[in-house]
Amino acid sequence: MDAFYASVEQRDNPDLRGKPVAVGGASRRGVVAAASYEARRYGVRSAMPSVTALRKCPDLVFVKPRFDTYRAVSLQIRSIFAHYTDLIEPLSLDEAYLDVTENKMGLPLATRIAEAIRAKIRAETGLTASAGVSYNKFLAKLASDYRKPDGLFVITPKMGPAFVETLPVGKFHGVGPATNAKMNSLGIETGADLKAKPLAFLQRHFGKAGAYYYGIARGVDDRPVRADRIRKSIGAENTFFDDLTDFKAMQAALQPILDKLWRHCEGAGIRGRTVTLKVKFADFQIITRSRSNPDAIGGRSDLETISLDLLRPLLPPPKGIRLLGISLSNLLSDEADETDGQMTLL
Repeated sequence: MDAFYASVEQRDNPDLRGKPVAVGGASRRGVVAAASYEARRYGVRSAMPSVTALRKCPDLVFVKPRFDTYRAVSLQIRSIFAHYTDLIEPLSLDEAYLDVTENKMGLPLATRIAEAIRAKIRAETGLTASAGVSYNKFLAKLASDYRKPDGLFVITPKMGPAFVETLPVGKFHGVGPATNAKMNSLGIETGADLKAKPLAFLQRHFGKAGAYYYGIARGVDDRPVRADRIRKSIGAENTFFDDLTDFKAMQAALQPILDKLWRHCEGAGIRGRTVTLKVKFADFQIITRSRSNPDAIGGRSDLETISLDLLRPLLPPPKGIRLLGISLSNLLSDEADETDGQMTLL
């Protein structure tokens, strides 16, 4: 979906149409959950602190999120998907993978199905969606972002590998800002640069993710669309370009992680009883620490308190910390049986 939360707000409130809109809190500690395309022209982005967003766009209109409404619209859109295929793997409220190799309409071309779905979404919800069509998940995701908003782009098997070579690695799904910066420092700016690196080099610098990067640089992604997974936990994490050793720096680094995780909890109507802190050291050693509550975590402040309580006994760290992550498990929600393993938000 295109700027989903903000587009729903503009649909439901005509006074917001054509204006730069941010869904989120305007307070000093507020964070932008979603930005309309009018706001994005000023450089406003999701996960940006609200004070930064207002500096970039003084006319920005903040709207409090209505997650119950977003969930209802999301279910409406998912029911449209189900007219065409049962192989639906939701990524979030506003995005999903669909496998239409064998589809309910018997249509021979995935492009025709994408066009039909986009038209049906517009007719039934008044919202626009962008679609990417390709032969694997990685390329379909790239294609879906290529002509936003309200776009459709197809990456065929013939053009796939060459298409990947031309793109900056920062555009790749699964390459966040810290990984992008690290790749750039290693001389990897584009897909072609990534493709030129041997598998052993990528594994040495990026661990288990090295094999994934090696594959996608060649347009290869064998992950199936999985519609039958059971979600056991949700989590967010971030890799830092510079290793952290100071508690205040770690506390600050946890804030956007906690914000992203709690926004997803609010949006999906998910709560969890167990908080797990993940720490990856500079030498790639990983440790985790967990705490379970008798009841579900009630708010973001509680999540932050428990996360910091889990972090403090590890200080001072024996070596630099290159990654921090927080996850919630023992989930309680109507959606807890929808999607297996941990869903990572970053």
